[in-house]
Amino acid sequence: MKPIIILPTYNEIENLEPFVAEVLANFKTHILIVDDNSPDGTGKLADQLAAKNPAISVEHRAGKMGLGSAYVHGFKWALARDFDVIVEMDSDFSHNPEDLPRLAEALGDADVVLGSRYVSGGGISNWPQHRLFISSLGNLYARMILQAGLQDLTGGFKFFRRKVLESIDLNKIWSDGYAFQIETTYRVIQQGFRVKEVPIVFKDRTRGKSKISRRVIWEAIWVVWKLKLGI
Repeated sequence: MKPIIILPTYNEIENLEPFVAEVLANFKTHILIVDDNSPDGTGKLADQLAAKNPAISVEHRAGKMGLGSAYVHGFKWALARDFDVIVEMDSDFSHNPEDLPRLAEALGDADVVLGSRYVSGGGISNWPQHRLFISSLGNLYARMILQAGLQDLTGGFKFFRRKVLESIDLNKIWSDGYAFQIETTYRVIQQGFRVKEVPIVFKDRTRGKSKISRRVIWEAIWVVWKLKLGI
């Protein structure tokens, strides 16, 4: 296995260095940091980390262009090289680096492994009630409409085999945030790939600010119908 982890960043200067260190301590991988010109200096810090470690690369974008497009940028970068497993995860410790080996092992009998908060053994820690309500309702809404057979359609901790991302037209992915996670997972299922959910405990960030917005929530609401209707 030759994996790469895509880490989109925007104002993550407090989290980035310790997070990258913990990832590399738990999992042998390359890391690509995709920074959207963070005003807090995250991009400069990423360059410093890359200068010290050949297992780290950095891509800079002109401005805040969204989580979904950052992942697509990272996917294309990885596919242009010889990585055979592409991982997406948050860089704010919401996704635990200690889970990486367990999810990688689960890829043995799957094409995509999804770190799931809503299967037995999974959960969410330290989220306020309104965030729990939004996430739970969003997953229920997406599951009912799309009938995708998965419990965590908005989960953002995923392992993809290379062939999975090669089968998707990345230029046609147009959503961000929750909607991006729903869209990519649903498109994978439509292609007939095996998706395996593995329980994780998602922890709310302790440093920095959440990037969720009303626009992201509304986008997820209408994107589900767009996917369902094949628009």
